[in-house]
Amino acid sequence: MSDEHLERRLAAILAADVAGSCRLIGIDEEGTLARLKALRRTLFDPKIADHHGRVVKNTGDGALVEFGSVVDAVRCAVEIQRSVAEQNVTLPQDSRIEFRIGIHVGDIIFDNNDIFGDGVNIAARLEGIAEPGGVSISDDAYRQVRGKVEIACDDIGPQCLKNIAEPMRAWRVRLTGQIPSMQSGSAVSQPRALPLPDKPSLAVLPFQNMSGDPEQEYFADGVVEDIITALSRFKSLFVIARNSSFTYRGKAVDVKQVGRELGVRYVLERSVRKSGKRVRIVGQLIDARTGGHLWAD
Repeated sequence: MSDEHLERRLAAILAADVAGSCRLIGIDEEGTLARLKALRRTLFDPKIADHHGRVVKNTGDGALVEFGSVVDAVRCAVEIQRSVAEQNVTLPQDSRIEFRIGIHVGDIIFDNNDIFGDGVNIAARLEGIAEPGGVSISDDAYRQVRGKVEIACDDIGPQCLKNIAEPMRAWRVRLTGQIPSMQSGSAVSQPRALPLPDKPSLAVLPFQNMSGDPEQEYFADGVVEDIITALSRFKSLFVIARNSSFTYRGKAVDVKQVGRELGVRYVLERSVRKSGKRVRIVGQLIDARTGGHLWAD
């Protein structure tokens, strides 16, 4: 970036990504890409234009969008998710294209038609914790839309977002099929349990880094990604994509809840410890329906 042409401004940022895109492309590469292009042309881009947004860039299976109003951004996100859900009704669960959307309002840097800064990073991290078909918004965004939009939001509390220094309070926009329950004094939506696929289904959760060295988080993430990629090659297995399983990073995990939320029968949990050239990995395979351990090593 050139320091001579930096421009700062306040904007609402919408970050969107396709949940489980690697799995969908692995099943039907050409068909998935054709459907995604059609969704952008007939639904995504028109909705953004209707709400006065600007697509800053498309990111393969996602997009970064700038709005002058956070109210417009949230209304646009809700309309997109509801329209996509309607189109998915007639499709099998394992072939649906579902977006995750995160929204934040804050100061950004504009340079050469691109945008940068914490405002952009936070929106992207909020997208990462959204459910497939869901919308997560920051507390700053929520305060701006409260009482101005015809939707309900549920407080999901402080969230530890990757590469964001301090935990940030976040809200989940309540969409069709999400029913709130009370937890720790706040109304928090619980998604309906997803149906199990017609073949063995598995989620590989982020490995717990036992080395005490934050730098090893990248190593642990790489191991998980390699395992997910290798297992996804088996057509007889339904393997949850990295973006979905990594929403549980750093959280106390209820394996039964993970199974319900991701629509899987089995969950693989592991810890990794790296010291010098030696690596120790301990794993356990759990039946998400019963919580029982099936295998450990």
